[in-house]
Amino acid sequence: MSCCESSCGGCQKSCSSCSPALYLTEAELKLLRRFGETPFLPVARRPDGETPVCLEEGTGEQETVSNGILALERKGLIDLDYNLPLQNFDYGPYAAWSRQGSMALTVRGQEVLDVLEIQGVENEDEE
Repeated sequence: MSCCESSCGGCQKSCSSCSPALYLTEAELKLLRRFGETPFLPVARRPDGETPVCLEEGTGEQETVSNGILALERKGLIDLDYNLPLQNFDYGPYAAWSRQGSMALTVRGQEVLDVLEIQGVENEDEE
Protein backbone atom coordinates (compact mmCIF):
# COMPACT_ATOMS: atom_id res chain seq x y z
CA MET A 1 0.00 0.00 0.00
CA SER A 2 1.41 3.38 -0.92
CA CYS A 3 0.98 6.57 1.08
CA CYS A 4 -1.70 7.78 -1.29
CA GLU A 5 -3.77 4.64 -0.72
CA SER A 6 -3.51 4.65 3.06
CA SER A 7 -5.86 6.42 5.41
CA CYS A 8 -3.15 8.49 7.09
CA GLY A 9 -3.86 11.57 5.01
CA GLY A 10 -0.77 11.24 2.85
CA CYS A 11 2.89 11.57 3.66
CA GLN A 12 2.31 14.57 5.89
CA LYS A 13 1.45 12.27 8.81
CA SER A 14 3.25 9.28 10.18
CA CYS A 15 1.84 5.82 9.57
CA SER A 16 3.30 2.37 9.12
CA SER A 17 3.04 2.51 5.34
CA CYS A 18 4.64 5.97 5.12
CA SER A 19 7.32 5.68 7.82
CA PRO A 20 10.82 5.15 6.46
CA ALA A 21 12.86 2.18 7.64
CA LEU A 22 14.75 2.73 10.86
CA TYR A 23 18.31 1.47 11.07
CA LEU A 24 20.06 1.09 14.42
CA THR A 25 23.69 0.24 15.01
CA GLU A 26 24.51 -2.33 17.68
CA ALA A 27 25.60 0.53 20.00
CA GLU A 28 22.33 2.41 19.39
CA LEU A 29 20.30 -0.74 19.98
CA LYS A 30 22.16 -1.45 23.22
CA LEU A 31 21.57 2.10 24.45
CA LEU A 32 17.91 2.06 23.39
CA ARG A 33 17.41 -1.17 25.34
CA ARG A 34 18.97 0.55 28.36
CA PHE A 35 16.26 3.21 28.08
CA GLY A 36 13.74 0.36 28.08
CA GLU A 37 15.10 -0.68 31.48
CA THR A 38 15.54 2.86 32.84
CA PRO A 39 13.45 5.43 30.94
CA PHE A 40 15.36 8.39 32.45
CA LEU A 41 19.15 8.65 32.46
CA PRO A 42 21.54 11.46 33.41
CA VAL A 43 23.35 13.39 30.71
CA ALA A 44 25.91 16.18 30.78
CA ARG A 45 28.00 18.29 28.42
CA ARG A 46 30.35 21.21 28.46
CA PRO A 47 28.71 24.62 27.89
CA ASP A 48 30.78 25.18 24.74
CA GLY A 49 30.18 21.72 23.27
CA GLU A 50 27.45 19.57 21.86
CA THR A 51 28.82 16.16 22.85
CA PRO A 52 26.59 14.46 25.43
CA VAL A 53 28.15 12.38 28.20
CA CYS A 54 26.48 9.53 30.06
CA LEU A 55 28.77 7.81 32.53
CA GLU A 56 26.14 5.21 33.40
CA GLU A 57 27.23 3.17 30.38
CA GLY A 58 30.87 2.95 31.50
CA THR A 59 33.78 5.21 30.74
CA GLY A 60 35.66 2.94 28.33
CA GLU A 61 33.19 3.43 25.48
CA GLN A 62 32.33 7.09 26.03
CA GLU A 63 32.74 8.18 22.40
CA THR A 64 30.54 5.31 21.20
CA VAL A 65 27.92 6.12 23.84
CA SER A 66 28.00 9.84 22.97
CA ASN A 67 27.55 9.07 19.27
CA GLY A 68 24.72 6.67 20.11
CA ILE A 69 22.96 9.31 22.21
CA LEU A 70 23.18 11.85 19.38
CA ALA A 71 21.92 9.31 16.83
CA LEU A 72 18.96 8.26 18.99
CA GLU A 73 18.05 11.91 19.53
CA ARG A 74 18.22 12.64 15.77
CA LYS A 75 15.99 9.64 15.12
CA GLY A 76 13.44 10.94 17.64
CA LEU A 77 13.81 7.98 20.01
CA ILE A 78 15.08 9.95 23.02
CA ASP A 79 14.93 13.54 24.26
CA LEU A 80 17.84 15.36 25.90
CA ASP A 81 17.13 18.19 28.32
CA TYR A 82 20.09 19.94 29.93
CA ASN A 83 17.71 22.13 31.94
CA LEU A 84 15.99 19.23 33.68
CA PRO A 85 18.36 17.31 35.98
CA LEU A 86 17.18 14.10 37.61
CA GLN A 87 15.86 14.67 41.12
CA ASN A 88 17.83 13.04 43.93
CA PHE A 89 20.57 11.89 41.52
CA ASP A 90 24.20 12.30 42.56
CA TYR A 91 25.82 14.25 39.71
CA GLY A 92 29.19 14.13 41.54
CA PRO A 93 30.89 12.03 38.82
CA TYR A 94 29.66 14.60 36.28
CA ALA A 95 31.45 17.54 37.95
CA ALA A 96 33.74 18.01 34.92
CA TRP A 97 30.69 18.87 32.78
CA SER A 98 28.86 21.99 33.87
CA ARG A 99 25.63 21.34 31.92
CA GLN A 100 23.85 18.49 33.68
CA GLY A 101 20.43 17.23 32.77
CA SER A 102 18.49 14.16 31.79
CA MET A 103 17.55 11.99 28.85
CA ALA A 104 14.23 10.25 28.37
CA LEU A 105 12.70 7.74 26.03
CA THR A 106 10.15 9.29 23.65
CA VAL A 107 6.84 7.76 22.63
CA ARG A 108 8.43 6.79 19.32
CA GLY A 109 11.34 5.25 21.19
CA GLN A 110 8.94 3.13 23.25
CA GLU A 111 7.11 2.09 20.08
CA VAL A 112 10.41 0.97 18.52
CA LEU A 113 11.28 -1.01 21.66
CA ASP A 114 7.86 -2.66 21.53
CA VAL A 115 8.36 -3.65 17.89
CA LEU A 116 11.82 -5.03 18.65
CA GLU A 117 10.35 -7.13 21.46
CA ILE A 118 7.48 -8.40 19.31
CA GLN A 119 9.87 -9.31 16.51
CA GLY A 120 12.27 -10.96 18.94
CA VAL A 121 15.27 -8.86 17.94
CA GLU A 122 18.14 -9.56 20.31
CA ASN A 123 21.46 -7.92 21.06
CA GLU A 124 24.51 -9.88 19.95
CA ASP A 125 25.44 -10.04 23.66
CA GLU A 126 22.18 -11.91 24.38
CA GLU A 127 22.58 -14.57 21.68
